[in-house]
Amino acid sequence: MSKDLPPAAEARMAEIRRSGTWGSALTSDEFAAIKSAGFEATGQVLGAAVYNIGYTGGYGCPGAWGSYGYTWGSSPMGARTQVSSRGGYGSFGPLVQTMYEARRTAINRMVEECTELGGHGVVGVRLTIGPFPSGGLEFKAIGTAVRAPGAPPLRHPFTSDLSGQDFAKLVHKGWMPAGLVLGISVAARHDDWLTRGQTRWGAGNSEVTGYTELVNDARHDARTQLAAEVKRLGAQGVVVADMNFHVRERECPAQEGGRDHVVEAINVGTAIVRFSDHAERKGPSPLAIMSLDPQRRQAARIDIGANRNA
Repeated sequence: MSKDLPPAAEARMAEIRRSGTWGSALTSDEFAAIKSAGFEATGQVLGAAVYNIGYTGGYGCPGAWGSYGYTWGSSPMGARTQVSSRGGYGSFGPLVQTMYEARRTAINRMVEECTELGGHGVVGVRLTIGPFPSGGLEFKAIGTAVRAPGAPPLRHPFTSDLSGQDFAKLVHKGWMPAGLVLGISVAARHDDWLTRGQTRWGAGNSEVTGYTELVNDARHDARTQLAAEVKRLGAQGVVVADMNFHVRERECPAQEGGRDHVVEAINVGTAIVRFSDHAERKGPSPLAIMSLDPQRRQAARIDIGANRNA
């Protein structure tokens, strides 16, 4: 047994192996699609971690001292955007590092369960985060372990948030998942005299340049972090399935009565690598899926009978 799995998870893996049965988080269509790509399910796998969020950073606010429009030389000391990856005064870097660590811990435990079940990878991964009743946040990763019968075990099983159908399409086209990748950024900006002036009543229809900078910096930083993850895995590209963007307002910690805007951008995707030089892998013919609706089945039989009599 792996020493990285919690005791409850080790017991669950042992029970699955003893029973000779397996479960999955796949729909019937996903199950059929994965079989068409030469894989089979080995069991549902889960990884979870509860983290207490203590020090988050972001307690300083350098823009507060420039909120009245003071300048230093030729450079304005007004509010500017603080991005987590850059560090520095007022950055939310510690919070972002914890968010990365918690998600990776959950993913790694899920992968350990996949290895225990003899899987080559995990498909249909869902990453969730929610409050824990006794305090802290629960980070969870759940998916279905799959394997290619007869293939040797992988040192590092792959992970993917693609559906079973999308996973099969990827394989048939000569690509394979390398792993889940994350791009997380938290950016903050103090409300200075310029943004307040551009958003007050009577300002007219005009761009709020400070807010535009905040949004662009957060999104760009999240994409940069995602690209770095893809490069770390040695992958050739990424299929992005989820892009979350949240904006909140807080009271400025450095200036009484001042306000800050905080943006959290999270990109989640599957890094992919090509395993075949062919444009499309030769495989089984497309699946014929019969509807479970009796009326539709009856209509299909009537159409087939009419075509035969024609």
